[in-house]
Amino acid sequence: MDELGLKGNTALITGAASGIGRAIAELFAHHGAAVCAVDMDTVGVETVADRITRTGGTAFAVAADVTRVTDCEDAVKAALELGEGLQILVNNAGIIRRASVLETSERDWDRVMEVNVKSIYLMSRAAIPQMQKAGGGAIINTSSGWGLVAGPRAAAYCASKGAVVQLTKAMAIDHGPEGIRVNCICPGDTDTPLLRQEARELGEPAEEFLEDAASRPLQRVGSPEEIAQAALFLASDASSFVTGAALVVDGGGLAGG
Repeated sequence: MDELGLKGNTALITGAASGIGRAIAELFAHHGAAVCAVDMDTVGVETVADRITRTGGTAFAVAADVTRVTDCEDAVKAALELGEGLQILVNNAGIIRRASVLETSERDWDRVMEVNVKSIYLMSRAAIPQMQKAGGGAIINTSSGWGLVAGPRAAAYCASKGAVVQLTKAMAIDHGPEGIRVNCICPGDTDTPLLRQEARELGEPAEEFLEDAASRPLQRVGSPEEIAQAALFLASDASSFVTGAALVVDGGGLAGG
């Protein structure tokens, strides 16, 4: 029995146009899931869906702003057209602003909270009724190592990712009796466009920034594909007794030292 197999499941994945979201979409499709790939980047998300279908998988691209109620509802409707029900939701969309409280504008604060936290609430509110009909499901939220410990000049980001951890636990409590498991992943520095954006915001050369980010026991940053493997575990039957967990995937960065 392939406990990591997702055949017969439909997975809706936000932030799927690049980075961790792209890697999750492609890995889930490889393991048999029909993938509804969602992102504001229309060209990027269509490219991901096309790549999946050209390699024998099933995927559909949805251009959506996951901070809008109607866009989230429409994305769930699109996912339902791919198969029978919606079994997996990956709330992966996220942004970062590297700034202290004093440096953060109200507009940036609100936007970080909308994308990183409100989107999870809206998409889950649209998806959970479908999982209830199906008798269960799995929700994976993307938090961060900085959702468990804080970092410098990232006040809004740290606050939002800490909220994701607590929201995950609250949802796990509320929906566990319905057979819906809710977990989150807390990645460490991962080589994605978002990490390189951090370097630009801090005015640091990208390669030097990545070299500094590699200062952890495994002495490197992670790859999107490695984070996707953790998401696959949480989406699959291999984690059937896991809910309310914050899974750290960071090369030992939070281990101490």
